[in-house]
Amino acid sequence: MLLRLALAGLLCVALLASCSQPPRGNVLNRSLGPEPESLDVHAARSDQAGIVLRDIGEGLTGYSAEGDLVAAAAERWEISDDGLEYRFWLRPDGRWSNGEPVTAEHFVFSFRRLVDPATAAFYAQFIIDIKNAEAISKGELPPEDLGVTAISSHELSIRLERPVPYLLGLLTHFSTFPVFPPAVEEHGSSFARPGNLVGNGAYKLDDWKIAAVITLSRNEYYWNNAGTAIDVVRHLVTQEAMAEVNRFRAGELDITETVSSELFAQLKEERPDEVRVAPFLNVYYYGFNLTKPPFKDNLKLRQALSMAVDRESITENVTARGEQPAYGWVPPGVSNYNALQFSYARQSAAERHAAARRLYKEAGYSDENPLQIEIRYNTMQAHQRIALAVQSMWRDVLGFEATLINEEFQVLLANMLEREVTQVFRSSWSGDYNDANAFLSVMESGNPSNMPGFANEEFDSLMRRAAKQTEPQARQLYLEEAERVLLAEHPVIPLYFYVSKHLVSPRVSGWQDNVLDYHYSQHLRLIPDN
Repeated sequence: MLLRLALAGLLCVALLASCSQPPRGNVLNRSLGPEPESLDVHAARSDQAGIVLRDIGEGLTGYSAEGDLVAAAAERWEISDDGLEYRFWLRPDGRWSNGEPVTAEHFVFSFRRLVDPATAAFYAQFIIDIKNAEAISKGELPPEDLGVTAISSHELSIRLERPVPYLLGLLTHFSTFPVFPPAVEEHGSSFARPGNLVGNGAYKLDDWKIAAVITLSRNEYYWNNAGTAIDVVRHLVTQEAMAEVNRFRAGELDITETVSSELFAQLKEERPDEVRVAPFLNVYYYGFNLTKPPFKDNLKLRQALSMAVDRESITENVTARGEQPAYGWVPPGVSNYNALQFSYARQSAAERHAAARRLYKEAGYSDENPLQIEIRYNTMQAHQRIALAVQSMWRDVLGFEATLINEEFQVLLANMLEREVTQVFRSSWSGDYNDANAFLSVMESGNPSNMPGFANEEFDSLMRRAAKQTEPQARQLYLEEAERVLLAEHPVIPLYFYVSKHLVSPRVSGWQDNVLDYHYSQHLRLIPDN
């Protein structure tokens, strides 16, 4: 998704009584991280919103507890031989939380709303390959021309401009979940608030106390309600990782959103069975603003800065929770893909540093003419520690002092999007589906998540050619070649690949680690207190 908003962020506002003493019994208390910006599937963009939306909504496809693609609102589907039409059959027992049937017309309404430029949905790009979607998003055609059609009340057709081998994975994303048209028509932009929101997932929205807790209860009309074990789910808004651990230790949380880096080693020793660490499709990176000097048209400078960073030192001494140093853009573990690396990944630190100093001078900088740049990062101790480490490495290897600028996340995000004041900035990207395209497409020209402003015709051409392939091996080769071009241009400095990090109470059963770090509440059960 756009940014993993809470790399460490975590604690509920302690002054609110509803958060300070959460109930037990058949009630799951999950730490959420920062406040979701919206529960409108077409206005939401954060991981925090996604966690809640996967409880209260459901797309045509979904994921099992192990992270395998499964049927969800659709019970089955067929794909045409040319890969250009997907036909879905909805579950006949699919119901909204008000008891009304979920129909194909509801999905048509929702897909049109997603791509409609009037909605301004951040994830409209996800379905850009559906027939006419691009023209509609530009205002050239009406939303009614979108290639999504209700064949009958429970049969849906999606027609594509070009084959999209990962479409079934895309349709697990919350932006493709259906919205209930009468609620949207009656309440407008307020339809996603408590009392108004009608969902088709395993839970329904009961209450939302801002900066405190989002409370859900079982949707008795859900098609698999018999397989849902937990009656109430409370998503606690959190801000501080260390305080989150204290709440977990006190029994006030069953699942944490992350694990504090300061306490990680201690917790691994104290609670080895409760600390859950697993590979995760997410990359933490520093981006260059490629639209302005000093990084525009200065490849050698970008290379020098990247080669001067000791990624192993960052993962061993700064993050220190099992992260893997990143010398490529696509994380290891992506299906049907061979992860690539910079050409210097296997060099010793001394060799990389020598090359970095040479490139730095060739780029026009020296002790007499040192580089003057800023590193911007959003307010959080973990990000500050990484920025300090990178600042120190650049000082030691290249001899210049970068200026650190700490900003609130929304300010940083706005600055990254505007590309006016940014030079080097902290960001991250997580895969919303298990495919290399989830990472590589971010760097295509014009993609709204392309924060560096990277524009390379060879890369774009390879991505277009990959999109036309129906043979998996040919598609993989084009995608891998696209990443080679990307890495050669150094638009970003990948620092590390994440691992998911949670504390999970012994009273929670059904938790399965997976590379997407998706954990639907309906897959979990609670062991009764003794």
